[in-house]
Amino acid sequence: MSAYDITFVGHMCFDEITPYKGETKIAPGSAVLCGAMVAARVGKKVAVVTKMSEKDKDILKPMQDLGIDIFTIPSEETTYSVVIHPSENVDERKLILKKSAGIIKINEVPELNTKYMHLAGISNTEFDMDLIRGLKGKGYNLSIDMQSFVRQVDPVTCEVSFKDDMAKTELAKLMSKIKMDIVEAEVLTGTNNLEKAAITFEEWGCNEIIITQAEGVLARVNGKTYYEKFSNRSIVGRTGRGDTTFSAYLSHRIDHDVEESLKFAAALVSIKMEKAGPFDGTLEDVYLRIKEKH
Repeated sequence: MSAYDITFVGHMCFDEITPYKGETKIAPGSAVLCGAMVAARVGKKVAVVTKMSEKDKDILKPMQDLGIDIFTIPSEETTYSVVIHPSENVDERKLILKKSAGIIKINEVPELNTKYMHLAGISNTEFDMDLIRGLKGKGYNLSIDMQSFVRQVDPVTCEVSFKDDMAKTELAKLMSKIKMDIVEAEVLTGTNNLEKAAITFEEWGCNEIIITQAEGVLARVNGKTYYEKFSNRSIVGRTGRGDTTFSAYLSHRIDHDVEESLKFAAALVSIKMEKAGPFDGTLEDVYLRIKEKH
């Protein structure tokens, strides 16, 4: 059985993105795609477990070309997400989930030998607590993107609302690492102070929390807070900021300390935000950005 550094679990999707005063574009997306491409490009052995329709399997090609092993769970639909930026504030977004591939069940996830398993969902239609408890029971080292619980899809209008979730304290205890952005952090903890929000999750039982915002990224690890500013010169590639940041951090964290990993993540995502789509740079690009700006 192959040994993986990181396995990303979640839906593949199509992103229909309308920037503020910009032109609408449709492209393959998802937290899984953004995250897995980063980890593979920086040299990690990566697997993906995704639920999607067989008819859309062409969207997996960029990951396959990077040597990522993909385990697909068949579904009638591939998730289709609409993202509208109504203002210049990049953290303000209107989200609609037109289609969803549905909840991933524990018996659909193959047994894998992996150092980390990251639950990279984009809404509450991907994971439930049965899956998460089941994966933890199998001994996986889990991390999660809290947007998987905070982004709640209205079954009638398909509009996504950001709402609190009572599972948050149990999730904090089950996870070795947790990822959020400033909007999700405020919904879950009642504060938009990044450090205070991270400390709240620490008190609930998670020792490593990553929170992104427009200006930079905070890490709270074993009772200590770290922060690194972004150095991007534009925001055309804003979609996938958090997924990219966390994947870069997690990939580097396997063999580096928190401070170095945070610097690496901030530099890499800064490059990614200057161009639409998943990160397509190299390790050399990232180290050069660190040297010049971080």
